Amino acid sequence: MKPGARNLITDVAGLRVGNAQDDTLKSGATVLVGDRPFVGAVHVMGGAPGTRETDLLAPDKLAGEVDAFVLSGGSAFGLDAASGVADGLLEMGRGFQVGEAIIPLVPAAILFDLTNGGDKKWQQNPYNRLGRAALKNAGRDFDLGSKGAGKGAVAGQLMGGLGSASLVLPSGHTVGALVAVNSFGAVTNSETGQFWAAPWEVDAEFGGCGICQNNVALADPFAAAKHDFSAKGNTTIAIIATDAELTKSQAQRIAIVAHDGMARAIMPSHTLVDGDLVFAAATGQYPLKDPIADQILLGYAAAHCLSRAIARGVFAARQSKNDSCLTWQQKYG
Repeated sequence: MKPGARNLITDVAGLRVGNAQDDTLKSGATVLVGDRPFVGAVHVMGGAPGTRETDLLAPDKLAGEVDAFVLSGGSAFGLDAASGVADGLLEMGRGFQVGEAIIPLVPAAILFDLTNGGDKKWQQNPYNRLGRAALKNAGRDFDLGSKGAGKGAVAGQLMGGLGSASLVLPSGHTVGALVAVNSFGAVTNSETGQFWAAPWEVDAEFGGCGICQNNVALADPFAAAKHDFSAKGNTTIAIIATDAELTKSQAQRIAIVAHDGMARAIMPSHTLVDGDLVFAAATGQYPLKDPIADQILLGYAAAHCLSRAIARGVFAARQSKNDSCLTWQQKYG
């Protein structure tokens, strides 16, 4: 297996990603949209999630496909980013047809970044505007780090960020990950700066710092994590995408397995104060040749990509005014 041409989730043909952020607000939104609707699924493992329209992704629910996924900062306020995306899609004539009505289906998830030093004293919720702008900016190439939903995110004691990665499988299928890293847990060894995801790194994509031998996390899982439990606001939210033809049940299984990649890259992950969530998107361009073997490999690749995407997002974060902590580059680069 090797990364796709971009090493981004948009190596899955037919998908585009758009970012929009407000530097003063120190927050933003990210949208994944398809050229056409795609099969969607979700799995939540964190104890403090914030979501919109995730129930319709269950295998027993009517809607077979969705139009976009949204990742946003802003806690509960950030869910309005999906409304901005839905408004934009409606103007394009995109959505689920019910009689004469067209309803864009835009599941969304949010992370908590309300105490990160940005100006949150808005008179009007800014996230609708950010969601609409992210949709307008959607393309196959996009920036990582302090962009979109990753703007102002924090990972342990480092600035977090937006990450992505991809793999092309021997079966010919492509798998990609997109993630906004805002975790309670740490993504690196606090002493050396080496990423927990290092065993899965490809071509020094997040610095090539090597695998940590002094695993302080085994002695104290909070050694490199924030200790302020009173804040109760974190969350890593991700999307896994593939060009495989999957049912909603099969896509949900991929989302479940992808959480392994989060657990490898963040210590601790899936905590009570994180809303850790993984969406799955399947564009259905290529059928499975072996329904069991191909699904197992897709899940393996999804976890692999998510670990790398998490590290890439933090590695790419850059300093801005009033950041609440240092970036990886400032501390270890």
